[in-house]
Amino acid sequence: MAALTTQSLSRAGLAPTPVAANAGGDTMATGDQMFLQVKTAGTGTTVTIATPGTVQGLAVADVSVTLAATAEKWIGPVTTALFADPAGTPVNSAAITYTSVTTVTVGAYSL
Repeated sequence: MAALTTQSLSRAGLAPTPVAANAGGDTMATGDQMFLQVKTAGTGTTVTIATPGTVQGLAVADVSVTLAATAEKWIGPVTTALFADPAGTPVNSAAITYTSVTTVTVGAYSL
């Protein structure tokens, strides 16, 4: 898994620079103002963000978002309470996987 670099929105503006999604998945920082951008340019994909926690001993379902071909979605917020993996690399990052990475770009953004 590759760690996505967080890009921060500011009053000066942001020129987003998404990167190619990794076949082995990606990780991103978590927080109340963190968002994941996913864009497809030819094939669809399903993006899954793992939820490593439990509530009263029951696993919390992972978040899965499906994108059609040539679609774009912003997913979030990717909060620490729900998505941070204490055993992740880096620690407390969110783990992201894709069913296809062909023509898929992603970016991690904070407000």
